[in-house]
Amino acid sequence: MEAMRLIEASRHALARSQEPSDVVAEVWQSQALAQAIGSRLAIAGPPELRGEALGLSEGGGRGCGAFVAPGLGMEGMRASRLTGIGRPYEVLRGLDELLGDVGIALVGVAMGADDEGVYWQCMEAIDAADESRDRVLEMLRRLAVREQSLPEPDSAAGPP
Repeated sequence: MEAMRLIEASRHALARSQEPSDVVAEVWQSQALAQAIGSRLAIAGPPELRGEALGLSEGGGRGCGAFVAPGLGMEGMRASRLTGIGRPYEVLRGLDELLGDVGIALVGVAMGADDEGVYWQCMEAIDAADESRDRVLEMLRRLAVREQSLPEPDSAAGPP
C-alpha cells in the first residue's frame, strides 16, 4: 500500500481511538510507519534525505520501544504493508501531521494515567515523536531547498 494511504489510515484510526490502550496501539502503529518510511527513504530516497531518513528510522524504532508492542502480528501492522513512497514531499507532510497527532494523543494518555510507569512511557514516546517530527521537518526543508535550486524547465531551453 502506498505511504499516503497508510498515513491517512493511521490518522483516522488514531482519531477514532477512545481507550488509552487503543491510543497506545495506534501510537505504536504510527511510529512503526515512521520507521518504515524512514528506512525506505534511507535506501531509495533522494540522496540529500538519506542521513535524516536513517535518523527517522532509528527514531521511529525508539518510539515503538517506548511501549510494549501490541500483539498485532505482521498482518496487523500497517507498516508491513508499505509498498511505495510516491512523492516524498507529500508523504513527509502527511507524516509530519500524523506525528503531531501522535504527540497530542500521548499528552492525553499521560494526563489520564494513574500509573507513574505509563506516564513516563508516554513522556518517552512524546520525545521520540518530537525527534521523528524534527527529522521530517528537516527533510522537508532539504526538499524545498533542492526544488528552489533546480532550474525551471522552460528557462533552461531559452526563448522559443
